[in-house]
Amino acid sequence: MGFQQGLSGLNAASKNLEVIGNNVANTNTVGFKQSQTQFADMFANSLSGGGGTQAGIGVKVAAVAQQFGQGSITVSNNPLDIAVNGDGFYRLSDQGAISYSRNGQFHPDKDGYIVNSNGLRLTGYGADATGQIISGSATDLRISKADLAPATTTQVNALVNLDSRETALSSAAFDPTDPATYHSSTSLPIYDSLGNDTDLSTYFVKTAANTWDVFAANDGAVLNGGLAVGSLNFLPNGSLNPSGSSVFSITSPVTTGANPLTFDLDFTGTTQFGSPAGVNALSQDGYTSGQLTGYSVAPDGTLRGGYSNGEFLDLGQVVLANFANPQGLAVQGNNTWKESSTSGAALVGAPGTSGLGVLQAGAVEESNVELTSELVNMITAQRIYQANAQTIKTQDQILQTIVNLR
Repeated sequence: MGFQQGLSGLNAASKNLEVIGNNVANTNTVGFKQSQTQFADMFANSLSGGGGTQAGIGVKVAAVAQQFGQGSITVSNNPLDIAVNGDGFYRLSDQGAISYSRNGQFHPDKDGYIVNSNGLRLTGYGADATGQIISGSATDLRISKADLAPATTTQVNALVNLDSRETALSSAAFDPTDPATYHSSTSLPIYDSLGNDTDLSTYFVKTAANTWDVFAANDGAVLNGGLAVGSLNFLPNGSLNPSGSSVFSITSPVTTGANPLTFDLDFTGTTQFGSPAGVNALSQDGYTSGQLTGYSVAPDGTLRGGYSNGEFLDLGQVVLANFANPQGLAVQGNNTWKESSTSGAALVGAPGTSGLGVLQAGAVEESNVELTSELVNMITAQRIYQANAQTIKTQDQILQTIVNLR
């Protein structure tokens, strides 16, 4: 009888329509991966070995296999919308229960943890107070709202040109309030251990041919007991004499409750040419405290915070996971999968390493469903369903003919 074949065909076609319908329904689901129905024919065991005369007894659904091809990436306005470009899954934690997803729509919760719409926390490598990424075991990523601690100035770099045409003066007569006692000066803010900024001024006094004394003052108070903090010696070509020093260590007492300031004043590269004195570069490495004003995610997963003082600090690093057999992952719904014995163990690493994809912040990965193809597949599945129904109808007509024999 052909009822068995037709019935199995109807069941298989119905399952195929279910899979196609699910694909179509999730066309707009971010990170969704379309599925494909895979079939296998069925044969009854034969004691005679079957040979070339054995007919099959129908079809069965061998598997519903998800297709993990790349979806299109579109831009969004949320800095924590993150798309994976390449292989890998986000690693999510639900109080220690780990699942995986390609949906990168995240936001911070009330405690600062980065979560998806179901409250699952995004995991990655943490960072210490200095922004150093601590690789190793992944943990729940959190955006700290704490103020960025100030950094004490430890290095001041000054690149200047001193006018060789100046007439020498006596350094003993130096007075920062009297411009006639020095030839030129510079000024920039420096920061103590509490983040308070004070003004550091440096003064240059030519004392002899190719020799300049350097004085320093902090908020108008001359340092080093009123004496020069050092001397710059130049060669006849206007460059610094390598046998002399161009880096001077300075200590400035602080009366604001902070630690005393001790820093190096570096004049490497300074010149003495016959042109007006000028400052070519002036910088220092300290800064005041700052409040978090924004954050961003780099292609390698580094989560970087921006602060009101213009500084940046790494807050952590998003990790990705991959599997030897992604199709073996257990579907959990809500755009998540879980590891299974057939998927293999999760291989966790930073984006862009070990074959993992890179991240694109402010973007999402769309569903990889090709709607036009699915609609064509739907028509084909419908025809197959109708054809299998026709085989049952035909078999019924044949059986009815036999019953009507008298």
